[in-house]
Amino acid sequence: MAGTTRGFLGRRRERDPRLPPGQYDARDEWPVLNAEATPRLTTDRWTFTVEGLVERELTWTWDEIHTLPPSRYEGDIHCVTTWSKFGMRFDGVSVDTLLDAAGVLPTATHVIGVAHTGYTTNLPLADVTGGKAWVVWDVDGQPLTREHGGPARLLVPHLYFWKSAKWVSGLRLLDHDEQGFWERNGYHDRGDPWTEQRYQGD
Repeated sequence: MAGTTRGFLGRRRERDPRLPPGQYDARDEWPVLNAEATPRLTTDRWTFTVEGLVERELTWTWDEIHTLPPSRYEGDIHCVTTWSKFGMRFDGVSVDTLLDAAGVLPTATHVIGVAHTGYTTNLPLADVTGGKAWVVWDVDGQPLTREHGGPARLLVPHLYFWKSAKWVSGLRLLDHDEQGFWERNGYHDRGDPWTEQRYQGD
C-alpha cells in the first residue's frame, strides 16, 4: 500500500474576504434571535420619533415616513453570534434624511436606538450618519417579517446586528454615551465585526 506523500495537506479553501474574523456564512438561513417577546405591531399604530438634542422633535407615522426619499442598502450583515449573511437588499429611508429633517444640534455625539418594546442600543452619532444607517421595512423585495423586526427596524450593517434594533420606534440624540440593553449586559459599546468587538473589554 502506498504511503502518504510527505507534506500533502490537501487543497486549502480560501476564506471569503467578506467574512469578518470568527464569522461563518449563513447562506440561505437568517437566524432569529430575540432578547424579548416578539410584539404584534400594526402599521396604523407604528410611529418613529427623533428627539433629544435636535432643533425640532419630529414624529412620523407609517404613511408619513413612506413619503420621504427612499434609500436602499445592498450588502452584508453580521451577527455577534458568529453568522454573517451576504448580498442582502434592504429598502427604507436613510437615517441621514430623518436627522436632517430634525436638525442635529452641534452638542450631539451619540444616539440611543429605541424600540416599541422598550429595547435600547447605543451608537456614536458618526455610526448612523454619512450613509451608514437606515430605517428599513423591506428586505429582498418583501415586507420585513415580524420575527425579523417588522414592520420596521434600524439597520446599521457595518456593526454587529444587535445594534440594528428590531421594531424600532426612534432615535434619541445625546451629548454622551449611554449603554443600551445588551451593552449593560456585557456586550461591547460599539460592536465592530472586523475587530471582533463582541464583549466589554474586546
